[in-house]
Amino acid sequence: MLSKETLERYRRMTTSERAAVVVQSMRENWPAMFEGSSDKIRKRFELLRRQNDERNRNMLEGLSRTRTDAS
Repeated sequence: MLSKETLERYRRMTTSERAAVVVQSMRENWPAMFEGSSDKIRKRFELLRRQNDERNRNMLEGLSRTRTDAS
């Protein structure tokens, strides 16, 4: 979990500043994504896909509740 100070710093950033942080993080961490055996790499990406699917599901459910509430 991020500290309150860190969250506040991110909130004050512009969209382009946040995008720059994301791109920098991707550049720094991308090589590590492919370290290890092919099985370990496969499992790592499977986990990322599951986590992404879960986030997408949660967002869609939230949007669905919002639309139902507005009706």
